[in-house]
Amino acid sequence: MVPLWTPMNFSAFVMQQEVVEFMESLHLVLLVAQVVIAVSLIGFILIQHGKGADAGAAFGSGASSTVFGSQGSGNFLTKATAVLAFLFLSNSLLLGYMATQRVVEPTSIMDSQPVVVEEIITTDVPVMDTTESDIPAIPEE
Repeated sequence: MVPLWTPMNFSAFVMQQEVVEFMESLHLVLLVAQVVIAVSLIGFILIQHGKGADAGAAFGSGASSTVFGSQGSGNFLTKATAVLAFLFLSNSLLLGYMATQRVVEPTSIMDSQPVVVEEIITTDVPVMDTTESDIPAIPEE
């Protein structure tokens, strides 16, 4: 019979604990990054100038009916929004994958170690004398 607790098993246990701690810290960093990306994405979307915001675009002036509109293929805000949207989506997928890997299979009760409960019996408790009492006795009839 091979002993379960050998130095090799202990080092594997320590390495497994280090991996778990690394994954938890990575999960926290990705979660903070997800919130920062989401807030900045909302900000970039709200700052952008819409196509219908120009008064002339409503009447068909200029090159507003071209493929990319009168502004061309896009400025810094639209490109930054696209990059943030890609980062948000990829970070969401990575967080979802990590959440599925964190699920621990349930273990059997039979595999756990038995719990030993010690019963402490104290005999140093003082016993009250029942013959003397501060309460007066009830008269009997």
